[in-house]
Amino acid sequence: MPEIDARQISPAAVNRALAKKDLHEFIKQCWPSIEPGRTFHDNWHIQAICEHLTAVLNNDITRLIINIPPRHMKSLTCNVAFPTWAWLHKPHTQFLFASYAASLSVRDSVKCRRLIQSPWYQSLKPPFELNDDQNQKQRFENNFNGHRLSTSTTGSLIGEGGDIIIIDDPHNVQEAESDTTRTSVLEWWDTAVQSRLNDPTTGAFIIIMQRLHQFDLTGHILSNALAPNEWTHLCVPAEYEEQHPTPFFTKLPEAMIKTDPRAKDGELLWPDRFTQKALDNLKHSLGAYATAGQLQQRPSPKGGGILRSDWWRAWEGEQIPDFTYVLQSWDTAFSEKQTASYSACTTWGVFNYGSRYNIMLIQHWRGRVPYPELRRKARELYNEWAPDAVLIEKKASGQSLVQDLRQGGLPVITYSPDKDKVSRAHSASPLLEGGLVWHPERRWAYDVIEHCAMFPAGSGKDTVDTVTQALIRLRTMWYAEPPDDDTDLDDIPFREDPFAEKIVPFRRSAIYG
Repeated sequence: MPEIDARQISPAAVNRALAKKDLHEFIKQCWPSIEPGRTFHDNWHIQAICEHLTAVLNNDITRLIINIPPRHMKSLTCNVAFPTWAWLHKPHTQFLFASYAASLSVRDSVKCRRLIQSPWYQSLKPPFELNDDQNQKQRFENNFNGHRLSTSTTGSLIGEGGDIIIIDDPHNVQEAESDTTRTSVLEWWDTAVQSRLNDPTTGAFIIIMQRLHQFDLTGHILSNALAPNEWTHLCVPAEYEEQHPTPFFTKLPEAMIKTDPRAKDGELLWPDRFTQKALDNLKHSLGAYATAGQLQQRPSPKGGGILRSDWWRAWEGEQIPDFTYVLQSWDTAFSEKQTASYSACTTWGVFNYGSRYNIMLIQHWRGRVPYPELRRKARELYNEWAPDAVLIEKKASGQSLVQDLRQGGLPVITYSPDKDKVSRAHSASPLLEGGLVWHPERRWAYDVIEHCAMFPAGSGKDTVDTVTQALIRLRTMWYAEPPDDDTDLDDIPFREDPFAEKIVPFRRSAIYG
Protein backbone atom coordinates (compact mmCIF):
# COMPACT_ATOMS: atom_id res chain seq x y z
CA MET A 1 0.00 0.00 0.00
CA PRO A 2 1.49 3.35 -0.95
CA GLU A 3 2.24 5.82 1.84
CA ILE A 4 -0.10 8.78 2.19
CA ASP A 5 1.58 12.14 2.01
CA ALA A 6 0.26 14.23 4.91
CA ARG A 7 0.59 17.29 2.69
CA GLN A 8 -2.09 15.81 0.44
CA ILE A 9 -4.65 15.75 3.29
CA SER A 10 -6.73 18.88 3.19
CA PRO A 11 -7.30 20.98 6.36
CA ALA A 12 -11.03 20.33 5.94
CA ALA A 13 -10.44 16.58 6.08
CA VAL A 14 -8.30 16.98 9.18
CA ASN A 15 -11.01 19.05 10.85
CA ARG A 16 -13.64 16.48 9.98
CA ALA A 17 -11.52 13.72 11.48
CA LEU A 18 -11.00 15.74 14.67
CA ALA A 19 -14.70 16.49 14.96
CA LYS A 20 -15.63 12.83 14.66
CA LYS A 21 -12.99 11.82 17.22
CA ASP A 22 -13.57 14.41 19.93
CA LEU A 23 -16.89 15.81 21.21
CA HIS A 24 -15.33 19.10 22.32
CA GLU A 25 -13.85 19.65 18.86
CA PHE A 26 -17.19 18.64 17.35
CA ILE A 27 -18.96 21.41 19.29
CA LYS A 28 -16.47 24.05 18.20
CA GLN A 29 -16.90 23.11 14.55
CA CYS A 30 -20.69 22.65 14.56
CA TRP A 31 -21.32 25.95 16.36
CA PRO A 32 -22.04 27.99 13.19
CA SER A 33 -24.66 25.41 12.23
CA ILE A 34 -26.55 25.45 15.54
CA GLU A 35 -26.02 29.10 16.56
CA PRO A 36 -25.38 31.04 13.34
CA GLY A 37 -24.27 34.62 13.84
CA ARG A 38 -23.19 34.09 17.45
CA THR A 39 -19.57 33.95 18.60
CA PHE A 40 -18.44 30.76 20.27
CA HIS A 41 -16.60 31.33 23.56
CA ASP A 42 -14.71 28.20 24.51
CA ASN A 43 -14.02 27.39 28.14
CA TRP A 44 -12.66 24.61 30.33
CA HIS A 45 -16.07 23.63 31.72
CA ILE A 46 -17.29 22.75 28.20
CA GLN A 47 -14.37 20.39 27.76
CA ALA A 48 -14.99 18.86 31.20
CA ILE A 49 -18.64 18.19 30.33
CA CYS A 50 -17.62 16.69 26.97
CA GLU A 51 -15.16 14.34 28.66
CA HIS A 52 -17.87 13.04 30.97
CA LEU A 53 -20.43 12.65 28.18
CA THR A 54 -17.85 10.70 26.19
CA ALA A 55 -17.37 8.45 29.21
CA VAL A 56 -21.12 7.84 29.26
CA LEU A 57 -21.13 6.81 25.60
CA ASN A 58 -18.21 4.45 26.29
CA ASN A 59 -20.07 2.92 29.28
CA ASP A 60 -17.42 4.16 31.71
CA ILE A 61 -20.12 6.19 33.52
CA THR A 62 -23.76 5.15 33.86
CA ARG A 63 -24.93 7.74 36.41
CA LEU A 64 -23.99 11.39 35.86
CA ILE A 65 -25.21 14.61 37.49
CA ILE A 66 -24.09 17.98 36.12
CA ASN A 67 -24.90 21.06 38.20
CA ILE A 68 -24.06 24.27 36.38
CA PRO A 69 -25.46 27.83 36.16
CA PRO A 70 -28.03 28.70 33.49
CA ARG A 71 -26.88 29.95 30.08
CA HIS A 72 -23.59 28.04 30.30
CA MET A 73 -24.18 25.78 27.25
CA LYS A 74 -25.43 22.77 29.19
CA SER A 75 -28.44 22.18 26.92
CA LEU A 76 -26.63 22.76 23.62
CA THR A 77 -23.82 20.48 24.73
CA CYS A 78 -25.87 17.65 26.23
CA ASN A 79 -29.11 17.78 24.24
CA VAL A 80 -27.99 18.89 20.78
CA ALA A 81 -24.30 18.18 20.19
CA PHE A 82 -23.91 15.00 22.23
CA PRO A 83 -26.58 12.80 20.58
CA THR A 84 -25.62 13.88 17.06
CA TRP A 85 -21.94 13.19 17.78
CA ALA A 86 -22.80 9.88 19.46
CA TRP A 87 -24.66 8.69 16.36
CA LEU A 88 -21.47 9.09 14.33
CA HIS A 89 -20.05 6.25 16.45
CA LYS A 90 -23.09 4.35 17.69
CA PRO A 91 -26.09 5.14 15.48
CA HIS A 92 -28.15 2.46 17.19
CA THR A 93 -28.18 4.46 20.47
CA GLN A 94 -31.67 5.38 21.65
CA PHE A 95 -31.97 8.69 23.53
CA LEU A 96 -34.81 9.84 25.76
CA PHE A 97 -34.84 13.53 26.78
CA ALA A 98 -37.08 15.22 29.35
CA SER A 99 -37.46 18.70 30.81
CA TYR A 100 -40.01 20.40 33.04
CA ALA A 101 -41.67 21.77 29.91
CA ALA A 102 -42.25 19.76 26.74
CA SER A 103 -41.59 22.90 24.67
CA LEU A 104 -37.97 23.01 25.90
CA SER A 105 -37.39 19.37 25.00
CA VAL A 106 -38.92 19.92 21.55
CA ARG A 107 -36.81 23.07 21.04
CA ASP A 108 -33.59 21.07 21.47
CA SER A 109 -34.96 18.20 19.41
CA VAL A 110 -35.54 20.57 16.48
CA LYS A 111 -32.01 21.96 16.81
CA CYS A 112 -30.63 18.44 16.92
CA ARG A 113 -32.46 17.39 13.75
CA ARG A 114 -31.46 20.58 11.92
CA LEU A 115 -27.83 19.94 12.83
CA ILE A 116 -28.04 16.42 11.41
CA GLN A 117 -29.51 17.79 8.20
CA SER A 118 -26.93 20.59 7.91
CA PRO A 119 -24.32 20.48 5.10
CA TRP A 120 -21.52 20.55 7.68
CA TYR A 121 -22.79 17.46 9.50
CA GLN A 122 -23.45 15.62 6.25
CA SER A 123 -19.85 16.35 5.23
CA LEU A 124 -18.82 14.05 8.09
CA LYS A 125 -20.51 11.21 6.16
CA PRO A 126 -22.70 9.93 9.01
CA PRO A 127 -23.29 6.17 8.86
CA PHE A 128 -27.08 6.53 9.12
CA GLU A 129 -30.09 8.21 7.56
CA LEU A 130 -33.17 9.64 9.23
CA ASN A 131 -36.36 7.65 8.69
CA ASP A 132 -39.07 9.59 6.88
CA ASP A 133 -41.90 7.90 8.75
CA GLN A 134 -40.54 8.92 12.19
CA ASN A 135 -39.16 12.39 11.59
CA GLN A 136 -41.18 14.65 13.88
CA LYS A 137 -40.36 17.50 16.21
CA GLN A 138 -40.63 15.45 19.37
CA ARG A 139 -39.36 12.18 17.93
CA PHE A 140 -37.15 11.06 15.07
CA GLU A 141 -35.42 7.79 14.25
CA ASN A 142 -32.63 6.57 12.03
CA ASN A 143 -32.28 3.45 9.95
CA PHE A 144 -30.18 1.76 12.67
CA ASN A 145 -33.16 1.88 15.07
CA GLY A 146 -31.61 4.73 16.99
CA HIS A 147 -34.07 7.37 18.14
CA ARG A 148 -34.29 10.71 19.92
CA LEU A 149 -37.50 11.11 21.92
CA SER A 150 -38.55 14.29 23.76
CA THR A 151 -41.01 14.51 26.67
CA SER A 152 -41.62 16.40 29.91
CA THR A 153 -41.60 15.57 33.61
CA THR A 154 -45.39 15.46 33.43
CA GLY A 155 -45.52 13.43 30.22
CA SER A 156 -46.27 9.76 29.86
CA LEU A 157 -43.41 7.29 29.36
CA ILE A 158 -45.54 4.21 28.86
CA GLY A 159 -43.95 1.98 26.23
CA GLU A 160 -40.94 4.29 25.78
CA GLY A 161 -37.33 3.92 26.86
CA GLY A 162 -33.76 4.64 25.97
CA ASP A 163 -30.15 3.56 26.23
CA ILE A 164 -29.27 7.02 27.54
CA ILE A 165 -31.89 9.06 29.40
CA ILE A 166 -31.09 12.76 29.79
CA ILE A 167 -33.12 14.99 32.10
CA ASP A 168 -32.40 18.69 31.60
CA ASP A 169 -33.87 21.20 34.08
CA PRO A 170 -36.51 18.95 35.66
CA HIS A 171 -37.82 21.80 37.85
CA ASN A 172 -39.40 25.07 36.85
CA VAL A 173 -37.53 27.86 38.65
CA GLN A 174 -40.82 29.59 39.46
CA GLU A 175 -42.27 26.46 41.09
CA ALA A 176 -39.26 24.92 42.84
CA GLU A 177 -40.36 26.23 46.25
CA SER A 178 -43.73 24.53 45.90
CA ASP A 179 -43.48 21.28 47.87
CA THR A 180 -46.33 19.79 45.86
CA THR A 181 -44.88 20.60 42.44
CA ARG A 182 -41.34 19.66 43.40
CA THR A 183 -42.45 16.40 44.98
CA SER A 184 -44.38 15.46 41.84
CA VAL A 185 -41.12 15.64 39.87
CA LEU A 186 -39.38 13.43 42.43
CA GLU A 187 -42.22 10.91 42.28
CA TRP A 188 -42.02 10.96 38.47
CA TRP A 189 -38.33 10.12 38.75
CA ASP A 190 -38.87 7.37 41.32
CA THR A 191 -41.88 5.68 39.74
CA ALA A 192 -41.80 6.43 36.00
CA VAL A 193 -38.18 6.95 34.93
CA GLN A 194 -36.27 4.28 36.81
CA SER A 195 -37.68 1.45 34.69
CA ARG A 196 -37.20 3.17 31.30
CA LEU A 197 -33.63 2.08 30.56
CA ASN A 198 -33.45 -0.47 27.76
CA ASP A 199 -30.67 -2.27 29.61
CA PRO A 200 -30.46 -1.53 33.38
CA THR A 201 -26.87 -2.79 33.42
CA THR A 202 -25.36 -0.69 30.65
CA GLY A 203 -27.95 2.08 30.27
CA ALA A 204 -27.15 5.56 31.59
CA PHE A 205 -28.92 8.43 33.33
CA ILE A 206 -27.71 12.01 32.93
CA ILE A 207 -29.18 14.82 35.07
CA ILE A 208 -28.24 18.37 34.05
CA MET A 209 -29.65 21.23 36.07
CA GLN A 210 -29.10 24.30 38.19
CA ARG A 211 -29.69 23.75 41.90
CA LEU A 212 -32.97 25.23 43.12
CA HIS A 213 -33.73 23.59 46.44
CA GLN A 214 -32.08 21.33 49.00
CA PHE A 215 -34.55 18.62 47.98
CA ASP A 216 -34.63 19.18 44.23
CA LEU A 217 -33.94 16.20 41.97
CA THR A 218 -30.17 16.40 42.53
CA GLY A 219 -30.60 16.51 46.30
CA HIS A 220 -33.16 13.71 46.19
CA ILE A 221 -30.95 11.42 44.11
CA LEU A 222 -27.78 11.99 46.12
CA SER A 223 -29.53 11.59 49.48
CA ASN A 224 -31.01 8.26 48.34
CA ALA A 225 -27.97 6.86 46.53
CA LEU A 226 -27.21 3.26 47.40
CA ALA A 227 -23.46 3.94 47.51
CA PRO A 228 -21.34 7.12 47.84
CA ASN A 229 -19.85 6.68 44.37
CA GLU A 230 -23.00 5.49 42.61
CA TRP A 231 -23.31 8.86 40.86
CA THR A 232 -20.57 10.92 39.24
CA HIS A 233 -21.29 14.49 40.32
CA LEU A 234 -19.91 17.32 38.19
CA CYS A 235 -20.59 20.54 40.12
CA VAL A 236 -19.46 23.85 38.60
CA PRO A 237 -20.28 27.11 40.45
CA ALA A 238 -20.29 30.48 38.68
CA GLU A 239 -17.76 31.87 41.15
CA TYR A 240 -15.04 29.75 42.69
CA GLU A 241 -15.37 28.88 46.37
CA GLU A 242 -12.45 27.16 48.06
CA GLN A 243 -14.80 25.78 50.73
CA HIS A 244 -17.61 24.80 48.37
CA PRO A 245 -19.48 21.76 49.76
CA THR A 246 -19.18 19.96 46.40
CA PRO A 247 -15.77 20.76 44.92
CA PHE A 248 -15.15 19.95 41.26
CA PHE A 249 -12.98 16.93 40.53
CA THR A 250 -13.15 13.85 38.35
CA LYS A 251 -11.84 10.31 38.56
CA LEU A 252 -11.77 9.80 34.80
CA PRO A 253 -8.22 8.58 34.16
CA GLU A 254 -7.93 10.18 30.70
CA ALA A 255 -9.63 13.49 31.58
CA MET A 256 -7.72 16.63 30.68
CA ILE A 257 -9.72 18.64 33.24
CA LYS A 258 -9.37 16.78 36.54
CA THR A 259 -9.95 19.64 39.00
CA ASP A 260 -11.31 23.16 38.92
CA PRO A 261 -8.47 25.26 37.45
CA ARG A 262 -9.54 28.27 39.49
CA ALA A 263 -7.65 28.92 42.71
CA LYS A 264 -8.99 32.14 44.27
CA ASP A 265 -12.39 32.71 45.82
CA GLY A 266 -14.58 34.70 43.46
CA GLU A 267 -12.85 33.69 40.22
CA LEU A 268 -15.37 33.55 37.42
CA LEU A 269 -16.33 30.36 35.63
CA TRP A 270 -16.73 31.84 32.14
CA PRO A 271 -15.32 35.40 32.12
CA ASP A 272 -15.46 35.71 28.32
CA ARG A 273 -19.21 35.13 28.45
CA PHE A 274 -20.19 36.36 31.92
CA THR A 275 -18.07 39.28 33.06
CA GLN A 276 -17.96 40.37 36.68
CA LYS A 277 -20.38 43.20 35.93
CA ALA A 278 -22.80 40.89 34.13
CA LEU A 279 -22.65 38.38 36.98
CA ASP A 280 -23.09 41.08 39.64
CA ASN A 281 -26.19 42.35 37.84
CA LEU A 282 -27.55 38.81 37.69
CA LYS A 283 -26.82 38.24 41.39
CA HIS A 284 -28.58 41.47 42.27
CA SER A 285 -31.61 40.41 40.26
CA LEU A 286 -31.71 36.89 41.71
CA GLY A 287 -31.09 37.77 45.35
CA ALA A 288 -28.95 35.86 47.86
CA TYR A 289 -31.04 32.68 48.02
CA ALA A 290 -31.47 32.15 44.27
CA THR A 291 -27.84 33.11 43.67
CA ALA A 292 -26.69 30.40 46.05
CA GLY A 293 -28.68 27.74 44.22
CA GLN A 294 -28.78 28.75 40.57
CA LEU A 295 -25.29 30.25 40.31
CA GLN A 296 -23.28 28.64 43.09
CA GLN A 297 -24.97 25.21 43.06
CA ARG A 298 -25.49 25.11 46.84
CA PRO A 299 -29.16 25.72 47.68
CA SER A 300 -28.35 27.06 51.13
CA PRO A 301 -26.65 30.45 50.71
CA LYS A 302 -23.25 30.92 52.28
CA GLY A 303 -24.32 31.91 55.80
CA GLY A 304 -27.98 31.75 54.83
CA GLY A 305 -30.46 33.76 52.80
CA ILE A 306 -33.30 35.47 54.65
CA LEU A 307 -32.21 34.39 58.15
CA ARG A 308 -28.44 34.35 57.83
CA SER A 309 -26.35 32.28 60.23
CA ASP A 310 -23.73 35.00 60.62
CA TRP A 311 -26.35 37.37 62.07
CA TRP A 312 -26.77 35.26 65.21
CA ARG A 313 -24.55 36.16 68.18
CA ALA A 314 -22.92 33.47 70.32
CA TRP A 315 -23.24 33.81 74.11
CA GLU A 316 -20.01 32.91 75.86
CA GLY A 317 -20.08 31.26 79.25
CA GLU A 318 -22.39 28.86 81.04
CA GLN A 319 -24.47 31.36 83.04
CA ILE A 320 -27.51 32.67 81.18
CA PRO A 321 -28.73 36.24 81.76
CA ASP A 322 -31.51 37.27 84.10
CA PHE A 323 -34.52 37.29 81.80
CA THR A 324 -37.20 39.96 81.94
CA TYR A 325 -39.61 37.89 79.88
CA VAL A 326 -39.68 34.30 78.56
CA LEU A 327 -41.68 33.17 75.53
CA GLN A 328 -42.20 29.62 74.33
CA SER A 329 -43.12 29.12 70.65
CA TRP A 330 -44.74 26.01 69.13
CA ASP A 331 -45.42 24.62 65.66
CA THR A 332 -47.50 21.47 65.95
CA ALA A 333 -48.24 18.31 63.95
CA PHE A 334 -49.79 15.12 65.35
CA SER A 335 -48.18 12.04 63.85
CA GLU A 336 -45.26 9.73 64.41
CA LYS A 337 -45.11 8.48 60.81
CA GLN A 338 -41.71 8.89 59.15
CA THR A 339 -43.29 10.91 56.34
CA ALA A 340 -45.25 13.22 58.65
CA SER A 341 -44.36 16.80 59.54
CA TYR A 342 -42.45 17.52 62.73
CA SER A 343 -43.68 19.35 65.79
CA ALA A 344 -41.19 21.89 67.09
CA CYS A 345 -40.72 24.20 70.05
CA THR A 346 -38.24 26.96 70.83
CA THR A 347 -37.96 28.98 74.03
CA TRP A 348 -36.73 32.58 74.14
CA GLY A 349 -35.59 34.90 76.89
CA VAL A 350 -35.57 38.71 76.81
CA PHE A 351 -32.78 40.43 78.74
CA ASN A 352 -31.10 43.79 79.11
CA TYR A 353 -27.80 44.08 77.26
CA GLY A 354 -26.07 47.32 76.39
CA SER A 355 -29.03 49.50 77.45
CA ARG A 356 -31.44 47.76 75.15
CA TYR A 357 -33.52 44.61 75.08
CA ASN A 358 -31.93 41.56 73.47
CA ILE A 359 -33.31 38.07 72.84
CA MET A 360 -31.72 34.68 73.49
CA LEU A 361 -32.65 31.25 72.18
CA ILE A 362 -32.52 29.00 75.24
CA GLN A 363 -34.19 25.74 74.17
CA HIS A 364 -35.17 23.71 71.10
CA TRP A 365 -37.13 20.49 70.71
CA ARG A 366 -38.28 18.77 67.52
CA GLY A 367 -39.94 15.43 66.97
CA ARG A 368 -42.64 13.34 65.32
CA VAL A 369 -45.00 12.28 68.10
CA PRO A 370 -48.70 11.43 68.53
CA TYR A 371 -50.88 13.94 70.30
CA PRO A 372 -50.78 12.49 73.86
CA GLU A 373 -46.98 12.58 73.82
CA LEU A 374 -46.99 16.08 72.32
CA ARG A 375 -49.21 17.31 75.14
CA ARG A 376 -46.91 15.73 77.74
CA LYS A 377 -43.89 17.31 76.06
CA ALA A 378 -45.54 20.74 76.07
CA ARG A 379 -46.19 20.51 79.82
CA GLU A 380 -42.67 19.22 80.45
CA LEU A 381 -41.05 22.14 78.61
CA TYR A 382 -43.39 24.61 80.29
CA ASN A 383 -42.43 23.27 83.73
CA GLU A 384 -38.75 23.41 82.84
CA TRP A 385 -38.69 27.03 81.64
CA ALA A 386 -41.82 28.63 83.16
CA PRO A 387 -42.43 30.93 80.20
CA ASP A 388 -44.54 34.03 80.68
CA ALA A 389 -46.48 32.96 77.58
CA VAL A 390 -46.80 29.94 75.31
CA LEU A 391 -47.30 30.92 71.66
CA ILE A 392 -49.07 28.37 69.44
CA GLU A 393 -50.09 28.92 65.83
CA LYS A 394 -53.86 28.88 65.50
CA LYS A 395 -54.39 26.02 63.07
CA ALA A 396 -56.20 22.71 63.12
CA SER A 397 -53.28 20.72 64.51
CA GLY A 398 -52.67 23.27 67.28
CA GLN A 399 -56.23 23.88 68.47
CA SER A 400 -56.43 20.78 70.68
CA LEU A 401 -53.14 21.65 72.34
CA VAL A 402 -54.29 25.23 72.93
CA GLN A 403 -57.48 24.05 74.65
CA ASP A 404 -55.79 21.40 76.79
CA LEU A 405 -52.99 23.67 77.97
CA ARG A 406 -55.38 26.49 78.78
CA GLN A 407 -57.53 24.10 80.83
CA GLY A 408 -54.37 23.22 82.72
CA GLY A 409 -53.79 26.87 83.60
CA LEU A 410 -50.96 27.55 81.17
CA PRO A 411 -50.72 31.08 79.67
CA VAL A 412 -51.35 30.17 76.04
CA ILE A 413 -51.43 32.76 73.25
CA THR A 414 -52.67 31.85 69.78
CA TYR A 415 -50.94 33.19 66.71
CA SER A 416 -52.85 33.69 63.46
CA PRO A 417 -50.36 34.42 60.67
CA ASP A 418 -51.52 36.94 58.09
CA LYS A 419 -48.55 36.32 55.79
CA ASP A 420 -46.89 33.34 54.13
CA LYS A 421 -43.82 31.71 55.67
CA VAL A 422 -41.32 33.61 53.53
CA SER A 423 -42.92 36.97 54.30
CA ARG A 424 -42.85 36.16 58.01
CA ALA A 425 -39.16 35.33 57.77
CA HIS A 426 -38.51 38.71 56.17
CA SER A 427 -40.46 40.39 58.99
CA ALA A 428 -38.34 38.63 61.62
CA SER A 429 -34.97 39.12 59.91
CA PRO A 430 -34.30 42.76 61.05
CA LEU A 431 -33.89 41.59 64.66
CA LEU A 432 -31.29 39.05 63.59
CA GLU A 433 -29.54 41.43 61.23
CA GLY A 434 -29.48 44.07 63.96
CA GLY A 435 -27.45 41.78 66.24
CA LEU A 436 -30.19 41.45 68.86
CA VAL A 437 -30.59 37.65 68.83
CA TRP A 438 -28.20 35.41 70.77
CA HIS A 439 -27.66 31.68 71.03
CA PRO A 440 -25.77 29.43 73.46
CA GLU A 441 -22.77 27.44 72.30
CA ARG A 442 -24.69 24.20 71.99
CA ARG A 443 -25.13 21.71 69.14
CA TRP A 444 -28.92 21.98 69.25
CA ALA A 445 -28.68 25.76 68.87
CA TYR A 446 -26.55 25.40 65.74
CA ASP A 447 -29.19 23.02 64.38
CA VAL A 448 -31.76 25.81 64.73
CA ILE A 449 -29.41 28.27 63.06
CA GLU A 450 -28.80 25.88 60.16
CA HIS A 451 -32.54 25.30 59.67
CA CYS A 452 -33.00 29.08 59.50
CA ALA A 453 -30.09 29.51 57.09
CA MET A 454 -31.51 26.86 54.77
CA PHE A 455 -34.98 28.42 54.71
CA PRO A 456 -37.05 28.49 52.55
CA ALA A 457 -35.26 25.31 51.43
CA GLY A 458 -34.50 22.52 53.82
CA SER A 459 -36.60 20.23 55.98
CA GLY A 460 -36.76 22.41 59.09
CA LYS A 461 -39.65 24.73 58.23
CA ASP A 462 -41.38 23.72 61.48
CA THR A 463 -38.46 24.96 63.57
CA VAL A 464 -38.19 28.11 61.46
CA ASP A 465 -41.89 28.79 62.06
CA THR A 466 -41.31 28.77 65.82
CA VAL A 467 -38.40 31.18 65.38
CA THR A 468 -40.16 33.70 63.14
CA GLN A 469 -43.44 33.77 65.07
CA ALA A 470 -41.53 34.27 68.35
CA LEU A 471 -39.42 37.12 66.97
CA ILE A 472 -42.45 38.77 65.36
CA ARG A 473 -44.35 38.47 68.66
CA LEU A 474 -41.52 40.00 70.69
CA ARG A 475 -41.04 42.78 68.18
CA THR A 476 -44.78 43.52 68.22
CA MET A 477 -44.61 43.78 72.02
CA TRP A 478 -41.65 46.18 71.68
CA TYR A 479 -39.39 43.78 73.50
CA ALA A 480 -36.90 44.26 70.70
CA GLU A 481 -36.42 46.94 68.10
CA PRO A 482 -33.97 46.84 65.20
CA PRO A 483 -31.25 49.49 65.61
CA ASP A 484 -32.63 51.36 62.61
CA ASP A 485 -35.92 51.81 64.51
CA ASP A 486 -34.38 53.29 67.65
CA THR A 487 -36.57 55.82 69.45
CA ASP A 488 -33.73 57.22 71.61
CA LEU A 489 -35.37 56.18 74.90
CA ASP A 490 -33.14 56.85 77.89
CA ASP A 491 -34.57 54.00 79.95
CA ILE A 492 -35.75 50.59 78.87
CA PRO A 493 -39.52 50.50 79.51
CA PHE A 494 -41.14 47.67 81.42
CA ARG A 495 -42.99 45.31 79.09
CA GLU A 496 -46.00 43.27 80.05
CA ASP A 497 -47.94 40.63 78.16
CA PRO A 498 -51.66 41.37 78.56
CA PHE A 499 -52.48 37.80 77.49
CA ALA A 500 -50.44 36.17 80.26
CA GLU A 501 -51.34 37.90 83.51
CA LYS A 502 -51.69 34.97 85.90
CA ILE A 503 -48.22 33.52 85.99
CA VAL A 504 -47.15 31.06 88.65
CA PRO A 505 -43.55 32.00 89.61
CA PHE A 506 -40.89 29.42 88.81
CA ARG A 507 -37.16 29.49 89.36
CA ARG A 508 -35.39 29.96 86.02
CA SER A 509 -32.79 27.39 85.02
CA ALA A 510 -29.34 28.82 85.64
CA ILE A 511 -27.59 26.59 83.15
CA TYR A 512 -28.94 25.88 79.71
CA GLY A 513 -28.91 22.30 78.46
